[in-house]
Amino acid sequence: MPEPDKLSWCHLKFIVNQNKCLANIINIANACFNLGHWPNYFKYSSMIIIPKPNKMSYDQAKAFCPIVLLNTLGKLIEKVIAERLQFTVVNNNFIHPSQLGSLKFKSTMDAGVALTHIVRSGWAKGKTTSMLAFDISQFFPSLNHCLLTPILEKAGLEPRVSSFFANYLVKRKTNYIWNDLTSPNFEVNIGIGQGSVLSPILSALYLTPFLYILEKHFKILKIPIFILSFVDDSLIIAQNRSIDISNTHLFCSYNVLSKLLIDFGLVIEHGKTEVFHFNRSHGTFNPPPLDLSSIGGPSLCSKDTWKYLGFFFDQKLTFYQHIDYYSNKVMSTVKCMKLLGNLSQGISPIHKRLLY
Repeated sequence: MPEPDKLSWCHLKFIVNQNKCLANIINIANACFNLGHWPNYFKYSSMIIIPKPNKMSYDQAKAFCPIVLLNTLGKLIEKVIAERLQFTVVNNNFIHPSQLGSLKFKSTMDAGVALTHIVRSGWAKGKTTSMLAFDISQFFPSLNHCLLTPILEKAGLEPRVSSFFANYLVKRKTNYIWNDLTSPNFEVNIGIGQGSVLSPILSALYLTPFLYILEKHFKILKIPIFILSFVDDSLIIAQNRSIDISNTHLFCSYNVLSKLLIDFGLVIEHGKTEVFHFNRSHGTFNPPPLDLSSIGGPSLCSKDTWKYLGFFFDQKLTFYQHIDYYSNKVMSTVKCMKLLGNLSQGISPIHKRLLY
């Protein structure tokens, strides 16, 4: 889909190389910060409604993903701001150590390695590791602008940066595109667009004070809980020799977590909450269910396999299901390549070789 200004990255690179206007773009970016103003031209966007894959039904709004298309020149300036913003907050040690998403050099692979390390370190102490996974409902559209601005000040940023974002977040307009249908412009004064380069770092900053406060609450209540956050998919981790004690800790922490999230203007999507226990005992392992119904959550039972961030975990960390799933996926993909063409029709042999 073309951007609202119909300008692609190739066009922008050509203009910069031919006219040497990079200095003018830098002057525009500096002026935005010095004046604490983000031009209205960059506040107009288009929102593409894309259906999420593999859904049983598409009769609910959450089965679709809105992707924001911004003006290309504005995206270039936002890329620079995002780079500098992340460098500053990481250099100030503001980001919580348990945050692994929305940041550079912290990918899903790092989350999988960290999770495996926590489980195996618990086994070395003779403890079973219990995970309570929860998802924040409508995370990006729910971020409160009034709370985000003081968080930027707490992060040790200059006052002009906070002033810039106070103007950047308001009076934004977008139109919705669904197939060939285009709506008129609507005001969007809440949340952050899920296509902006600034969305990952701003969402990470929004969650940072929440995690610090939550950690402090756990220490006051003497609940031995670890936290692992990957954007809106987070984990509460308990380690103990007794599953019943771990379930009690998870229950208390989930209650504290739910109430604190409401103070931040966020809500847990209880339907996606899951519990999983890692245990390497050789006998039959039937952990008791975790009932969260008294605090608004579901009643949960641990399954044999748990999918998290693309990984398929089993109770003993053998990764057999993970290997089976992705090896079968690869083989089926290679076999489907035969349907793309033959010697007389379809894609050319050169393109088939490139695809292979």
